[in-house]
Amino acid sequence: MDTDLILRVYPFFLEAAWVTIQLSVLTALLGLACGSLGAAARLSRLAPLRWAAAVYVSVFRGTPALIQVFILYFGGPQVGIQLDSFSAGTIALGVNIGAYMTETIRGAIVSVDKGQTEAARTLGLSRWETMRKVILPQAARMMIRPLGVNINALIKGTALVAPISVVELTYTAQRFIGSTYKPFEMFLLSGLLYMIIIYAVGQGISWLDRRARIV
Repeated sequence: MDTDLILRVYPFFLEAAWVTIQLSVLTALLGLACGSLGAAARLSRLAPLRWAAAVYVSVFRGTPALIQVFILYFGGPQVGIQLDSFSAGTIALGVNIGAYMTETIRGAIVSVDKGQTEAARTLGLSRWETMRKVILPQAARMMIRPLGVNINALIKGTALVAPISVVELTYTAQRFIGSTYKPFEMFLLSGLLYMIIIYAVGQGISWLDRRARIV
């Protein structure tokens, strides 16, 4: 293994890791927004909203995320959507993970004992007040770890934007392989940085989970 080469190129990989972190954070925020709206629609009393949410989940969970990235980046200009590679990657991956988060959030909400809803309504709380004051606080505790799994998958999925030239970890590794012909070292370095990022996120999720259980 060429350790001297690794020491020479690691500053470039650190810059790429920062891009990966930015992409992950923005994608996670978009995914949470889409997941929250999707879960609300899935639980709505209005049939059209439920159907629309079900179609959204089916389409984005049923097709490869890479295809969705390609459609938005390469196909977008044909319908008047012109985005740079970073924006296209963020939106495509965010909407994709949002479909998974929709089911995670919905599952946590419906898993709350129905007796809680009945008790709240008996006390005179409206449907919205019951959801906000009784159901969501309990569901939030149950969805922390599953959402953490979604976010970890999202971080690893950021590698899918490498084909559209977002200079994140996987793209940087491929670029240096082309000039150094050292795939083992380059992918090893990028893999270690992915592991560090995912470990840090995992620790954060565990801390939130512990705090939620105390509260």
